[in-house]
Amino acid sequence: MSWPHCSPTTAMFRHILTAVLLALSAVAMDSLIDRSNTSSALDLNQIRFQLIRLEDTITFHLIERVQFPLNRNIYVAGAVQIPNSTLSFMDWVLREQEALQSRIRRYESPDEYPFFPDALQKPILPPLDYPKILHPNNVTVNQKIKEFYTEKFLPAVCSDFGHDDRGPEQENYGSTATEDISCLQALSRRIHYGKFVAESKFVTEKDRFTALIKASDRDGIGRAITNEAVEKQVLERLRLKAETYGRDPSTPKSDVPNKINVDAVVAMYKDFVIPLTKEVEVEYLMQRLLE
Repeated sequence: MSWPHCSPTTAMFRHILTAVLLALSAVAMDSLIDRSNTSSALDLNQIRFQLIRLEDTITFHLIERVQFPLNRNIYVAGAVQIPNSTLSFMDWVLREQEALQSRIRRYESPDEYPFFPDALQKPILPPLDYPKILHPNNVTVNQKIKEFYTEKFLPAVCSDFGHDDRGPEQENYGSTATEDISCLQALSRRIHYGKFVAESKFVTEKDRFTALIKASDRDGIGRAITNEAVEKQVLERLRLKAETYGRDPSTPKSDVPNKINVDAVVAMYKDFVIPLTKEVEVEYLMQRLLE
């Protein structure tokens, strides 16, 4: 992995931080769902705990990503020549990463959804016995996540380094794509976790949701799953985290700008993450009564 020019101490810290984050991501593959207790997986307090935890993960990954320029060319197919592939550089790295991670069981977990399902391989580890929590469904929104992230969010949040994309000879394409993948996978997990929210609410108010589903009342389902007070708390908490995590606590606020555009992070959640999570919940519930 290539880092921007920095002191040896800073470089060492960044490599250690990367290793820690990758380790945490690997742990998350197996630990978000309690395999010993089905009911706890649908407890709303437990679900909220996991969603708050994912706020931390997403915020930290975004801060790591914006230390690099936009590097627009890595999202354009053909802009970086890759032997035997027509994918963009970022898509190619993501696909290769998912192929590897599938072999260590990442996509056996019911809260993980690949961006490239065709890349998955047979795990080398024995299967884990996850409880059957969710109703069978085919709801996935990864393409929407990737398009929003690369086409709208990154241009709004990445800093202007005073030059255009200078190509693979001068830009940190590998590091940029690596951080993108961490962000995309965390966002995907966060948004698709809405299925657990939907299942919990369905089990709690089965008659109410059954009637709405049978009537194909998507708007009614949307209203039934919405809690505006909780959404407000999420945005306030996220703003505080982005402001706190993006600043050196030993440096006065007026001396150094925040490492990330806090408004852009909050807007991403408000205008994209929360609405798309609701879409996942609604579409999951619309399939809840299917045999």
